[in-house]
Amino acid sequence: MLKLIIGNKAYSSWSMRGWLAMKQSGLPFEEIVVPLYDAEWDKRREGDEFAPSSGKVPILWDGDTVVWDSLAIVDWLADRVGREKFWPADDSARGMARSMAAEMHSSFAALRRECSMNIRQRFPDYKPSAAVEADLARLYELWAQARARFGTGGEFLFGEFSAADIMFAPVCTRIVTYQLPLPRFAIPYMQAMFLHPFLQEWVGGAQAEDWVIEKFETLPAA
Repeated sequence: MLKLIIGNKAYSSWSMRGWLAMKQSGLPFEEIVVPLYDAEWDKRREGDEFAPSSGKVPILWDGDTVVWDSLAIVDWLADRVGREKFWPADDSARGMARSMAAEMHSSFAALRRECSMNIRQRFPDYKPSAAVEADLARLYELWAQARARFGTGGEFLFGEFSAADIMFAPVCTRIVTYQLPLPRFAIPYMQAMFLHPFLQEWVGGAQAEDWVIEKFETLPAA
C-alpha cells in the first residue's frame, strides 16, 4: 500500500494538495499525520522516511520509491492511474491547466506569506496589502479564463475536478479564513470546491485536530 506522510491538516497547504491528489487517484493509501514544529519535529525530520525531502511534507512512499513535492506527487499518480484522472482531455485545456498548476506552485508569494493557511480560524479584520491584492487579481484572472474557455462542462476550473483545482484548493481556504474579496463569478466555483467530498473530508479532519501552532493563530503584522 502507498503511504502518504502529511503535516497538520489545519495548517499545511502543501500536504492538502498531496492528500487531495491521493484521493483523486482512487488508490488505497496509508495516511500518516505528523504535527509540524512540535518538540519532536527536528528529530523526526532526520529520520529515514523524511531524509529524501529534507523533512518537507507531503512525502509519498510507493514501495521503495519516494516522491515529495505536491506537483511531483500529482505527476507520479497520473502515471500510475492515467492522466485523465488529473488533467483535461482536450489538448488546449490540458496545456492551460498544467500552466496554471505550475504558476500556483511557484508564484503568489505575497498571498502565501501574509495569509498562512489556517482552516479553523477567521480573520474578518484583515486588510490585504497591495502585493496580496495583486496576487488576488492574477488569481481571479486565471480562474476567469479557465472557466470561460473550458469550464462549461462542470462546476470546476476545467469542468470536471482536476489537478488544477487541487493546486488551488488551499487558496480557497485562505479566501475564507481571511475574508478576502471575491468576484461574483468566482462564488459558484468556491461553493463547488467546499461541497466536494474530498475537501469536506479534509476540512473535517482539520477541525478535529487538537494541535495548535500559535504563530498561525494571529493576524499577520501590518
